[in-house]
Amino acid sequence: MSKATIVVGLDGSEAGARALSFAQSQAKQIGDCAITLCYVIEWSPFTFQTKEENEQRHKRREEELQRAREVVLDPAVAKAKTSGIEVEGIVRHGDVADILEAVAKQRDAIQIVVGRVGERGLKRLFGGVTGRLVAGSSVPVTIIP
Repeated sequence: MSKATIVVGLDGSEAGARALSFAQSQAKQIGDCAITLCYVIEWSPFTFQTKEENEQRHKRREEELQRAREVVLDPAVAKAKTSGIEVEGIVRHGDVADILEAVAKQRDAIQIVVGRVGERGLKRLFGGVTGRLVAGSSVPVTIIP
């Protein structure tokens, strides 16, 4: 039997930190369980720009990925690893709900854990991302207040 995996959506908020704490507790109870931390920078491929704008956009995108890794993801991974749980971190650009679902499928996850109120606020996150994630996920989704 392969190791169980829990995917945790992080965004740098307190709710995201609580989601990680919950996932760590779950992983300890399960036993042979890993955690995949996922930070998604919302990005839409559906904007029309000039070639020069696209080149700058690519540069900004790479800078955003690096900053997200340094400021949010790497510190969270380091902290989570102190509990003895296997942890990996990934940063992606795209639609948050779609990316979390895709990562869960790729990792054959048993659960996705997200915070209810994130950096973007209750209405947008709970009404948009979390609602779509709950409606379309192939695995159970736990929403942490």
